[in-house]
Amino acid sequence: MSRHPEVKWAQRKDKVFITVLLPDSKDAKVNLESDGVFTFSAKGGAENHAYELKLELFDKVIIEESKMNVGVRNIFCIFEKAEKVWWKKLSRSEGKTPHYIKVDWDKWVDEDEDVNGVGDLDLGGMDFSKFGGMGDEMGDDFEDSDDEEVAKPAEGAEKHEVTENDEAADATTSP
Repeated sequence: MSRHPEVKWAQRKDKVFITVLLPDSKDAKVNLESDGVFTFSAKGGAENHAYELKLELFDKVIIEESKMNVGVRNIFCIFEKAEKVWWKKLSRSEGKTPHYIKVDWDKWVDEDEDVNGVGDLDLGGMDFSKFGGMGDEMGDDFEDSDDEEVAKPAEGAEKHEVTENDEAADATTSP
């Protein structure tokens, strides 16, 4: 039996952002159809569980203008909407949204604040140039460069650890 990965989503008037959170995914297959059917399958986790997802998006999308990035920690997609309108929800299905689909508040913009499109969205340096064909199955032969460089402290920088004596001294000198 397969599991559902966690999915986060946000939108603009002309785009939908979908992030499938599945660290260390293997054999990722992603497909998007013009009528708005998005499918995903992969194996992931320490025990290589099978994960599957099929979303019938609220409306149609333009496959040729949509992009994705298969990374080590997640699969990030930007789908171009066929009609430039705000969707009421992500899925066209009736009823309550499944528990594994959540709003991506880091990317969310209210409808009345959507003036810049994606220009103000931090995509974390993702390179979408390699991901043209959305209908193609994608393997894990893509390099992932989402790891950030961490600056090392400058040499000779002083380190100060707070001890109980420092705290006691502060308490006696405070008014």
